[in-house]
Parts: sequence; C-alpha cells; structure tokens
Amino acid sequence: MSGRHTSWCAGGHHCGHGEHRSAPITYTAPGAGTVTLTRIRTTTGQQYAEIRLSVVLAQHEPAARQQLTALLTHLQTLIGPPRHLRPAA
Repeated sequence: MSGRHTSWCAGGHHCGHGEHRSAPITYTAPGAGTVTLTRIRTTTGQQYAEIRLSVVLAQHEPAARQQLTALLTHLQTLIGPPRHLRPAA
C-alpha cells in the first residue's frame, strides 16, 4: 500500500501502522444508544468497517435478554454467513 492517503482518510493521528482510517462518524439516539462507525483500509488493501455500539437495555429480564437476542440476530444478518478465507500462497 502506498503512503498516500485515500480520499476518505482522516490522516494525522487517525492513521497508524500503515492503515488508513476515516474520521469516526457517531450517531446517538437519545435514550436508546450510540453507534460510532470508522472505515479502515489495512496494509494489504482489505477494507472494513469498525463499529462501536452501545445500546440501552431494558431494566428487567426477559426484556433485556430479548433485546440482546434481537441485536445479535440483526448483526448476523448484516454481516452475512461466515466467509472462509484462503490461506496466502
């Protein structure tokens, strides 16, 4: 990967160890939670989204457990089935 930054790269302290990182984007839903998204390109050129998610859970079971189950289900749907990477030659 070249040392040049991508058009979306935040540069400066956001980048390190050869990877490029966008400026984090944060969305807050008051009383519900916060999500922060950062786009990253590694030294090998692989791109991915780094997501930090904080969700306010119900105070009582089983509602909190149902929220966690729904969250995991939706995340699995978003990510898709497991991908098996081929080992480098």
